[in-house]
Parts: sequence; C-alpha cells; structure tokens
Amino acid sequence: MNTTEQPTAPAGYRQNAHGHLIPIDQIKEIDLARDELVNEIVTQAKAISGTLRKFRDQALDDSHAFVQLSAEKYGSSIGGKKGNLSLHSFDGRYRLDRAIADSITFDERLQTAKSLIDQCLNEWSQTADPKIKTVIQSAFETDAKGNVATHKVLELRRIKISDPAWEKAMEAIADAINITGSKTYIRLYERDEHGRYNQIPLDPNKL
Repeated sequence: MNTTEQPTAPAGYRQNAHGHLIPIDQIKEIDLARDELVNEIVTQAKAISGTLRKFRDQALDDSHAFVQLSAEKYGSSIGGKKGNLSLHSFDGRYRLDRAIADSITFDERLQTAKSLIDQCLNEWSQTADPKIKTVIQSAFETDAKGNVATHKVLELRRIKISDPAWEKAMEAIADAINITGSKTYIRLYERDEHGRYNQIPLDPNKL
C-alpha cells in the first residue's frame, strides 16, 4: 500500500490541517486527546490492512498453484491466474471462491444506443409492456457524477426484441464496451447447519 509520509513536526509542536506549526502548549487537551486516539486507531488499521493484503495475495497465489498442480495430473498446464474458481474442503464445510471482475466503461457509442432505444420507445408507446419500458429507461439514469450503472446497461442486451432499431442499439452497446482493467477477489464461506454457505467477513464493518 502506498502511503504519503507526513513531515515530522519539531519537538514541542504539532502541525495542523493547514500545515501550520502550533506549539503544543497552545493546543487544547481535548484536541490532543482526539489526535492521539485517531492516530492510534489508524496505525492499527494500517497494520491490519497490510496483513489482509498479504493474506489475499498469498491465498490467490496458493489457489493458482493448486490449479496448476491439478492440471499437471493430466499432463496439462494453465497460463495466467484468471478465471473464476470454487474450491471446497473435503467435508464441504468451507468454500473458497476466486472471482474476476472487469472494470467496464462505455464510449460515445452508448449515446447512439440511447438514441436508437428512445426511437424504439416512441414507436412502442402504445404497445410496449410498461415494466419493460421502466427497465429500459432506468438503464440510462445517471448518478451524481453523471455515470450510468454499467450492470443496468448490460442487462438490456438480455432483452430479446425483434426490432431492427433495437438490434442496432444492442450492437452499439456491445461496440461501446471498453475493458479498462480487472480486479481479482477472493471470498471464503462456511456452511451452516442448514446447508447455506455464509461468507466469512473480512470487512470489520460486516462482523
């Protein structure tokens, strides 16, 4: 994890949020106590974060090594560390999932797709299923940053409609997709007495 090193204030001073050096004897006790508390918790959090990062990287490396070992039993090999994967303990109590999530953006052709879809909706005003219209229209709603929800746009391609304009719109969406990166996730699960797999939380806010 990359961190920015903070400059050390001279003895007897603390640096405030504006970068000014303030004599400690001029700082209220409650402000010093707050500073000590926040710094202590953040220091612990950084250590835990580093441990979790090492755990994640080791777990991904070990799971990939196991996949390679399994492939070698059949005289084969597998390149790279991509691909979704589930591994279970022998008794089925635990499950390890490795998942790859691509980061997707859309280029200007998404606007072409929206224009074609608007054309369809206007033509279908009397015949279209209101539920389908709602799904289609909500796909292009933007958030506070002006971004559309990627999963909603991609879900439109699952709707099968025999209309040339609609088909061209789906083609435009497919062409507008750009994969800008990917992230690998590892998730661990434990099976409860009802046979359900519950994720083992590694996020402190989900404990």
